[in-house]
Amino acid sequence: MKRILAATALASALAGATPAAVAAWPEQPIRIVVGYAAGGTTDILARALGEELSRTLKQSIIVENKAGAAGNIAAASVQQANPDGYTLLMATVSSHGINPALYKKSLGYDPVGGFTPVGMVAAIPLVLVANPKLEARSVPELVALAKSRPDELNYSSSGNGSPVHLAGAMFAQQAGLELVHVPYRGGALANTAVMTGEAQFSFATLPGAMPQVKANNLRPLAVTTTNRSAQLPEVPTVAETPGFTGYEINTWNALLAPKGTPPEVVNTLNAAIKSAMSAPKVKQLFEKEGAVPTTTSPQELAVFIDAELKKWAEVVRAVDIRVD
Repeated sequence: MKRILAATALASALAGATPAAVAAWPEQPIRIVVGYAAGGTTDILARALGEELSRTLKQSIIVENKAGAAGNIAAASVQQANPDGYTLLMATVSSHGINPALYKKSLGYDPVGGFTPVGMVAAIPLVLVANPKLEARSVPELVALAKSRPDELNYSSSGNGSPVHLAGAMFAQQAGLELVHVPYRGGALANTAVMTGEAQFSFATLPGAMPQVKANNLRPLAVTTTNRSAQLPEVPTVAETPGFTGYEINTWNALLAPKGTPPEVVNTLNAAIKSAMSAPKVKQLFEKEGAVPTTTSPQELAVFIDAELKKWAEVVRAVDIRVD
């Protein structure tokens, strides 16, 4: 009986305190935790968004980098944070799409039960790039070349289980190719491998590849999204090639909060994201990075993440990639 009364008293106290706390929110700096090193696409987008959010919310936004385990360390730390809206995760297709299917034993967080969706931020295409000296100048030519030289063509990636790795595995499976996967520690090294000829091609993030594409150090063959990219309008999609119907990979960034964050705080954050994403400066920076500014409601993001988890579980199972 005493336990019941104590619990009731605590619930009443919290219920009484919550409206006042929410009304004053935010009263202190907000952290956006990024699961990758500074200078990468996710970090750049988080900082651009954070700068605009600080104006909207009239509070400092701190971007904190917790690199490691393909974003798992950052996700686990945010899940354990207080659900007060002051700690957010810049989630990615890896943390809330691919990793739960790969890291069955060592994930360290619950991608659905541990978080409250806040809002989508960006969609980021991948682009199939090849060494300019490679004989293939299109997807059909690359497929024909790979079939004529089984187990001879290398494709580089930013690491085992990365979206780039899965893009190549899906490509090989759909076309019936025998390719050699060569993982590197990051997208920059994977792109360099293609430029030097260590690898013949890769599925690079569009932001990471664009400078080298413009310098003619990488040849773009196709983008992995449903529609062509505004940054490379002359480059076809992979799905435009016969035999690749339905091929699509679109990486993304979204903000999540720890589970239990008050709905009023989530709604305030979501409105602030939409306001920030409509700012010309933010839109221009995102587009310069090859990212497509995207916003959703928290409910729409929840549905999207559920679909991504199911989609990538099927892909990982189909291509038989294992991390642990």
